[in-house]
Amino acid sequence: MQLHIQKDSTAVSHELAEWITSNIEKTLASKDRFTWVVTGGNSPKLLYELLAKAPYRDRIDWSKLHIFWGDERAVPFDDSRNNARMTYEQLLSHVPVVKEQVHIMKTDISPEASAADYEKVLHGYFGDSGETFDLVLNGMGDDGHTLSLFPGTEVIHETKAWVKSFWLPAQDMFRITLTAPVVNRAHQVAFLTFGANKAHALQEVLKNAGNVDQYPSQIIQPASGELHWFVDEAAAAGIQ
Repeated sequence: MQLHIQKDSTAVSHELAEWITSNIEKTLASKDRFTWVVTGGNSPKLLYELLAKAPYRDRIDWSKLHIFWGDERAVPFDDSRNNARMTYEQLLSHVPVVKEQVHIMKTDISPEASAADYEKVLHGYFGDSGETFDLVLNGMGDDGHTLSLFPGTEVIHETKAWVKSFWLPAQDMFRITLTAPVVNRAHQVAFLTFGANKAHALQEVLKNAGNVDQYPSQIIQPASGELHWFVDEAAAAGIQ
């Protein structure tokens, strides 16, 4: 695990923008595609804005990017809570991605059907062994959740399915999420986390292993890939 600490959220976003862009450049020097799982929420908005502008926008060969999502709220695309909508607004609508290479989690069908459909898409890209995504970008909530792996949910311990849907009573909605088995086969996983409200969870996730039911971010441990945490000083207060 590699820990990257910057002064504040702006500095973190700038460092991560450079890191992602450099990794895309390096990967595409020897491969014909870059598979990237993006994340929702508020944390990556500045990051996406940076990537949508020069110099990063011009350094990335967007035609070779294949975009996926780590999780989704089962709400319509035009709902402000929809992760795909946010990513389009902040990034994808401003760069020349290939429409057929952008794979949203469908919310105009049942959550169960959406999860099955997304798993089929992923199996079209990746086999039953070896690495999956080139990069998975994750956030972490102040409760220690990542993706839609929330404390106390059964999906944390999924061992076979790559995508699951489930009802989350606390939010009164269905969630659709990638699971640990497919994410932990990624080449690189990067967490973007900042703010004093994340300090306790970050400390627990990184320093007190073995409590995945309470702090699900602990379950994300790439089997042969790299794990990076990009955090600010406020979030890192308990681990420095």
